[in-house]
Amino acid sequence: MSGQLQSERSNPAGPLRLEDYALIGDCQTAALVGCNGSIDWLCLPRFDSSACFAGLLGTPDHGHWLLTPKEPVKAVRRSYREDTLVLETEFETAEGVVAVIDFMPARERDPNVVRLVEGRKGTVRMRSELTVRFDYGSIIPWVQRNDCGISAIAGPDAITVLTPVPLRGEGFTTVGEFSVSPAQRVPFSLSWHPSHRTGSHILDADTALEDTEAWWRDWIRRCNYDGPYREPVIRSLITLKALTYGPTGGIVAAPTTSLPEKIGGVRNWDYRFCWLRDATLSLLALLNCGYTEEAGAWRRWLLRAVAGNPSEVQIMYGLAGERRLTEWEVPWLPGYEGSKPVRVGNAAHGQRQLDVYGEVADALFQARKTGLGPLDDGWRVFRKMMEWLDEHWREPDEGIWEVRGPRQQFVHSKVMAWVAFDRAVKAIERFHHDDSELNRWKETRDTIHREVCEQGFDTKRMSFTQAYGSRALDASLLMIPLIGFLPPHDPRVKGTRDAIGRELMRDGFVSRYDTTETADGLPTGEGAFLPCTFWYADNLVMEGRRDEAAAIFDRLLALRNDVGLLSEEYDVGAGRLVGNFPQAFSHIGLITTALNLSRSNACPTSQRVT
Repeated sequence: MSGQLQSERSNPAGPLRLEDYALIGDCQTAALVGCNGSIDWLCLPRFDSSACFAGLLGTPDHGHWLLTPKEPVKAVRRSYREDTLVLETEFETAEGVVAVIDFMPARERDPNVVRLVEGRKGTVRMRSELTVRFDYGSIIPWVQRNDCGISAIAGPDAITVLTPVPLRGEGFTTVGEFSVSPAQRVPFSLSWHPSHRTGSHILDADTALEDTEAWWRDWIRRCNYDGPYREPVIRSLITLKALTYGPTGGIVAAPTTSLPEKIGGVRNWDYRFCWLRDATLSLLALLNCGYTEEAGAWRRWLLRAVAGNPSEVQIMYGLAGERRLTEWEVPWLPGYEGSKPVRVGNAAHGQRQLDVYGEVADALFQARKTGLGPLDDGWRVFRKMMEWLDEHWREPDEGIWEVRGPRQQFVHSKVMAWVAFDRAVKAIERFHHDDSELNRWKETRDTIHREVCEQGFDTKRMSFTQAYGSRALDASLLMIPLIGFLPPHDPRVKGTRDAIGRELMRDGFVSRYDTTETADGLPTGEGAFLPCTFWYADNLVMEGRRDEAAAIFDRLLALRNDVGLLSEEYDVGAGRLVGNFPQAFSHIGLITTALNLSRSNACPTSQRVT
């Protein structure tokens, strides 16, 4: 098997952990494939469409597609083919060895999932179990068998499965059994199309495999990063690309919903949308690795999404810029390991988070600085946003962590408002924009800086605090030196980092905040937040403590599963990944810290990679 990461394990028993899943996708949607050969999550035709395989959040009866040996499996080995999102899962049994090759070809019209079963040693008997359930496991489709496979139709959705393997019904599941010997390949292809028209199908699975591998390798050749940690950086870039909705350039936070931040808890959110903050940090990571085309597509998506009244700018949007992301609960799904409720949509889209203005301003400035030319109306839209922020930056908000408690004067939000005015001033000075607001924006920038240092700093603890008047800590304060609000060797920065290390770090991993201290409107308890731990390492790099930063980074890399993927959080006590998976925010942190480490010898006190 090719690919840099590979593991071997005995056949897993019981429910799969998040670590047991791998991602395949076509830059419009994605599927999670378990190490047991089961696709347990797939939304069609888009990331945010309803799932036809929702077993991840329930049972196999809520939809899955298992493709595995009939006999007991002695060992499983899997990896991605080098520089691609083509997954190989190799099963070893007493009869021999067989591989299942899973991928989604670049889409021409309809989405396709291709599964190739390849014999490698001996003759292995295989079984396919296909349970299609539309609308998150609630709708059993009408299934018809034909000469080439089956079709499944219900309401607006239709799925066709093509294979030479004879298929039959067993209850409400479609099964097929066959044997495969060395050098034999048995193809399966699943395609979705609207039920009112005929679908387009993959007719030659081998050609589709070659084309898909070539597509991903052509894309990764554009990467200009050749420093340390290149393998995890490349895998993270491929993951970010897979989470990009190709038609619009929007980047989803994750391809899943309701994977819990605490097993059995209620902190279960739908992440299949485009957060301005996440997408902005994705843009910076892509820019720093040479992907200006993706950065340009994101910038155009951003300007379309926020067009209109600046007072109505949201923290997140749909894949094409949709604004109404109504949240509702799915009562018939029991949730991942009983973690209820399962949610679709995200009520946080209606929150106010002032920090996104700073993230957007920084991204637009860095895009121009890195070489992207000006966009028609780009400065006009940006200026309108700044005019609104100039009037409202003093107001409380829900903050970066989207608390569902009362609004507060979050320090991170104020710091990022400072970033917005700082980058606006620099944009005028560097790119010769209309300077009529220059002096006023400079004055606002200085006012915010002074207020944060006076009202957001606890002189007794020598630390910035989560909010004005609060003693609580918040790991988002680690951003202060990374965005240039204060230099890394400032005693206030070092004091804040030390306090976070003492009070929010457990076994080397940083939590966002203490859920027993912060009124976030939810029951206490969640995992350590991986992006915050990357930020902690970045702080150490900037302070010149590279070896300590590298040790933390290595500890974070060790959390990746066998195919290089990270979720949003890590449960230190249980020793397992939690939260939506894979998570763009975590892979952005990985890329950024790797780049900071690689550049630290030449410029040990540089700000975050830009």
